[in-house]
Amino acid sequence: MAALDWLQLFWHFTTLSLLGVGGAITVAPDMHRFLVTEQHWLTDSQFNASIAIAQAAPGPNVLFVALMGWNVGLNAGSYAAALLGMGSTLVGLLLPSTALTWLSARWGHRNRELRAVRAFKQGMAPIVIALMVATGWILASAQHGPHADWPLWLLAAVSTWIVWRTKLHILWLLGIGAVLGAMGWV
Repeated sequence: MAALDWLQLFWHFTTLSLLGVGGAITVAPDMHRFLVTEQHWLTDSQFNASIAIAQAAPGPNVLFVALMGWNVGLNAGSYAAALLGMGSTLVGLLLPSTALTWLSARWGHRNRELRAVRAFKQGMAPIVIALMVATGWILASAQHGPHADWPLWLLAAVSTWIVWRTKLHILWLLGIGAVLGAMGWV
């Protein structure tokens, strides 16, 4: 990879930092588009493995960003490049959003009674939910396509409806999903 490629990687993750309202995982679809589809710096399996390993490991789940950068660097050919990739993606994603969050949280706390601040908080909820659904869609359809896992999508839709419309505790739904998964139905 050329120096311009590393700069492009850093800049892309810097811009994603300001979009990741619900956390880094909400911008995973655009990371996939950039890293796998457009640049071909990662494969689908490397992308999914980066997310899966980071989610399973203890600690912050934003580590998947560092793993993606690490894999980009390894694919470029060396451990030094892997460290550069890891730093480019992680610093690029964390620096702008951290600074903006710190500044806006201080301002929002001082002005929490303003109507505009309350409206902004309520308006952001649907955006975060939509970004999370898009992430789930990308991860689920990367291997087999969305139509191959229709029982999983049906279970997700029914679970969403139950959580939204009833008072049933979510742990019951997780248990039911675990049993259905163990039986091989989803």
